Amino acid sequence: MNKKTKKLGGSQTKFAYALLAPSLILLVLLIGYPLVYNIVISFQDVPLNPNMPSEFVGLKNFIDVFTDSSFYSSVLVTFLFTIIVTVISTVLGLLLSVFLNRKFFGKKLVNSIIILSYVVPSVCLIFTWRYMFNNIYGIINYVVVDLLHLTDEAPLWFDQPASAFILVALFAIWKFFPYAYISFTAILQSMDNTLYEAADIDGATNWEKFKAITYPAIKPTLVTVVSLRTIWVFYIYTEVYLLTKQVDVLGVYLYDMAFATHDFGKAAAISIILFVFIFAFIMLLRKKVMKVEED
Repeated sequence: MNKKTKKLGGSQTKFAYALLAPSLILLVLLIGYPLVYNIVISFQDVPLNPNMPSEFVGLKNFIDVFTDSSFYSSVLVTFLFTIIVTVISTVLGLLLSVFLNRKFFGKKLVNSIIILSYVVPSVCLIFTWRYMFNNIYGIINYVVVDLLHLTDEAPLWFDQPASAFILVALFAIWKFFPYAYISFTAILQSMDNTLYEAADIDGATNWEKFKAITYPAIKPTLVTVVSLRTIWVFYIYTEVYLLTKQVDVLGVYLYDMAFATHDFGKAAAISIILFVFIFAFIMLLRKKVMKVEED
């Protein structure tokens, strides 16, 4: 490599960094600074009045979190909610993508209907569900009470912890499973159909074709879908908070701690603990998957 080539390569590298600089600066301002500031205030007692100075309290906020029984209750609810929503939405998206991975009349219409819940703004869907399950004029109670006569009184769906948890989980599954469907469909449509034709000649069953052909192809996508879905569901807030106050997931617990009790230091400590939890889980998941692939 001559000096001219080296000089050209160096100038191209500098030009590339110059093009990336605005994006990097924006990332630092939007992500880096809030992250560092959040860590700082997690060790402080932050007053509601911004003109008053914060007081350094060390690990007190973290100790308060780990000695708060409501925190553990919220963690349990969140883990249960995350597992249910992530597993069912991923499996449902995978099953539909495999079943619909063929040509048939009206396929585009079916795909549009499936992804509709994912592209429609969450607020519209949330208030539609609230209207459907309203105890006075909701269509669900009309069917349950007036048509089927299953009960004499209209159930208060979103006012009971058990029914509220089930309905919020169903809403999240319905809202998020199209993401898995789209991801798996993209992989399946890019696969060579001759593999399945060869398996048919060998007399392989559908389950054998899935294990030998489909699963190895979608495995990287499956890990990505599960990882992203776990993160998104673990931090879910808007859907739960607007539907009901009876499902105390960590997102709602964190919001109440910051803006209801105005304990900003403790809220910052909670967010750091949650980040460590979810980061450790994702790293463990990826490590297990990579180990299985190597074996």
